Amino acid sequence: MPVSDHELVEAWKTVLHLSEVRAGDNITVLTGSHTHAQTLRTAIAAARALGAVPTRIDLEPLNADKSLSRDPLAYLGTTPLTGNRAAMAACLASSLVIDLMLLLFSPEQMQILESGTRILLAVEPPEVLVRLLPTVDDRARVNAAAVHLAAARTMHVTSRAGTDVSFRLGQYPVIKEYGFVDAPGRWDHWPSGFLFTWPNEGESDGVIVLDQGDILLPQKRYLSAPVTLTVKHGYVTDIAGGLEAELFNEYMQSFNDPEGYALSHIGWGLQQRAKWSTLSLYDREQTIAMDARAFAGNFLFSLGPNTEVGGTRNTACHIDIPLRGCTVRLDERVVVADGKLADL
Repeated sequence: MPVSDHELVEAWKTVLHLSEVRAGDNITVLTGSHTHAQTLRTAIAAARALGAVPTRIDLEPLNADKSLSRDPLAYLGTTPLTGNRAAMAACLASSLVIDLMLLLFSPEQMQILESGTRILLAVEPPEVLVRLLPTVDDRARVNAAAVHLAAARTMHVTSRAGTDVSFRLGQYPVIKEYGFVDAPGRWDHWPSGFLFTWPNEGESDGVIVLDQGDILLPQKRYLSAPVTLTVKHGYVTDIAGGLEAELFNEYMQSFNDPEGYALSHIGWGLQQRAKWSTLSLYDREQTIAMDARAFAGNFLFSLGPNTEVGGTRNTACHIDIPLRGCTVRLDERVVVADGKLADL
């Protein structure tokens, strides 16, 4: 159901307040061809209502000749900020960048964050933003779970479908997503509600079975039959199954980059208001499927880059795969039991 401008302005006010926006703050709003017009105008209205000074910078899209999909996460090449010194200067001079175009996994994003500027990404449809409006309780839940993930040295994931995979931990930090940016140099995504880290390089081994109903992103596809991934020394070495496995294989091969098969971030969803089924209600171009990434009790793993935490694997390939029905153990502690959150 559509959202009124008033309701979305109020939602933006809440998120900007949680993000500690103050009167006089300079805010750069990055937009592109996919930016939702209502999200843009209400973000600017809310920023002005709080006394901040917003500036919109509209940037042209890139990488259409390389990507197999219109999804902005389907090809992580150069960004519209690459070589754009004027736009970068505006971002670096701002206390907050509102990203309505999607700037993930780029050197420009890291440079902006390292300067102390905060970045808030918001590209989902307005009704999703309102339904998954972040709260301080979301932050508390993610922070509490992050304590256990940061202390763990192994993650072991199993499922009745046949998943049995182990990851060594400790090389990379824990990333917490709860929907607002309340510290200098912080990045977050509205909506969200999950956490993750990266396994130690070369120290992931086992089998991951993607079961019927699990989701491939950016394909935005519910699987109709199982797909089995063999993981050896941190890389997927085999993708087996029926039609979905063939489609997955061809997509991965299109990048012609062995680093695209590396295990990237691993973690689990904590957002009780996010729904596994929501993707079935949207056209593929309307959403990037944050419900799928955040729904409580999923095991979310990724293939591809690690530049978000200072790694050197700068591949254009990035796949997110949320699984249902998994049990996730950190050392000997169960944090997700058969797809349900455990008490921590």
